Amino acid sequence: MKNTRIKYFYQLIASHMSILLIAFLILSVLFVRYVDDFAYNEKAQELENYGEQIIDELGHKRPGTNLQSYVSILKAQNISFIVFDQQSRILYPVSGSFPPVELTPKEWNVIEQGETLIVNRDVERFDFTVTFVAMPYFENDQLAGGVLLASPVSGVSEMIAELNKTLTTAILIAFAIALLFSLWLSKMHVSRIQRMQKATSMISEGHYDVNLPESNFDEFGDLAHDFNKMAAKLQQSNEEIDRLENRRRQFMADVSHEMRTPLTTIAGIMEGLRNNMIEESQREKGIRLASEETKRLMRLVNENLDYEKIRSNQVVLTKEEIDADELLEIIQEQLYQQAKDKGNTIVIHTNPGDIIYGDMDRLIQILMNIVKNAIQFTEGGTIFLTTHSEPDHMSIIVEDNGVGIDVEEIDLIWRRFYKADLSRGSGQFGLGLSIVKQLVTLHDGEIDVESKKEQGTKFIIRLPHKK
Repeated sequence: MKNTRIKYFYQLIASHMSILLIAFLILSVLFVRYVDDFAYNEKAQELENYGEQIIDELGHKRPGTNLQSYVSILKAQNISFIVFDQQSRILYPVSGSFPPVELTPKEWNVIEQGETLIVNRDVERFDFTVTFVAMPYFENDQLAGGVLLASPVSGVSEMIAELNKTLTTAILIAFAIALLFSLWLSKMHVSRIQRMQKATSMISEGHYDVNLPESNFDEFGDLAHDFNKMAAKLQQSNEEIDRLENRRRQFMADVSHEMRTPLTTIAGIMEGLRNNMIEESQREKGIRLASEETKRLMRLVNENLDYEKIRSNQVVLTKEEIDADELLEIIQEQLYQQAKDKGNTIVIHTNPGDIIYGDMDRLIQILMNIVKNAIQFTEGGTIFLTTHSEPDHMSIIVEDNGVGIDVEEIDLIWRRFYKADLSRGSGQFGLGLSIVKQLVTLHDGEIDVESKKEQGTKFIIRLPHKK
């Protein structure tokens, strides 16, 4: 069975009207009940006041004369009264149409205790519905009887009926106004939801350049703000994906090109050796060239694997306190020959007691990548390896006086696959510095670069001290 769908617009109107209707009904019932009680209490109080005057008159020596005046006054107000004894016999007036007094034992008990009996509405003992009060009177501190005053409730009922009519009219008018206001509010809320629905559909179709109106008025405004932030991040992610895809294609093209050259060289040398096409004097040179090209391919593959391990958090650091001299001397010794081949000198400057906190193997990897780049782009110059201790971190500085980096390229060198200058023929594929950046971040450190064209480059690594 198919579920019945009800639009949110109608749900809002129904909820508004239901709440208003329930509130009106409750308030109306309470108000009518209050007015009803108030009216009957006022009538009973009026009867009680007259009753006290009559009882006061009964205390005089000849009450009959004055009681007759009360009959006329009360009759004008549609109020009847009688004076009765303990046997419920009517003592005054002697003649009249007032029915016999028939009080229940419980009601008599109230009078005998000297209290006033109040009945707001009685429909059984009289020909019409009345409000009556019965008040005891005493002679010589003995109960002699009572005074009963009664008044029809028709006037009170008519007043309450008129009040109900007025209330009904007011409720209908208020309901109509509330309905119009509810329609306006519901339409406003639904239109905001529809805008969000339209924006969501655009996002699902790949259009991320959407912007919803924001406000601090309510949760809809907050939701629009969060939605715009999400859309902006999706837009950035999509642009980053496009950039990565473009760089991946460029990388694959570069790798294919770079791999083709050494593979062609190796294949040619192997073919020449197998067919004795290479002279004996050139064989050693050919084998050495094939070995270098093989190492070049292995380095490319290893850099890619290492980068992926770092990005996927598969690398676990084993941190320890390392003597700065010891670390930098390892770099100096391992790259001595490579620097010498290009006429460069590696110089170390440290302060006694400088301690670097980190993973020894990974720190060597970081510095090897940076110093190799410095050697590659420096001819007959000097490469300085310096440490400087700060209160909260240790700085490692690698500075050269080589060709430098263009200002617009400084922020790009950390990107994967980026290659600063293809014309240099360096054989570097932009992975070395990407790995450096990731490894420094794993150490909770920072790395910055300063460079000027033809004036050299300075890499500054800041690693926090052991806590």
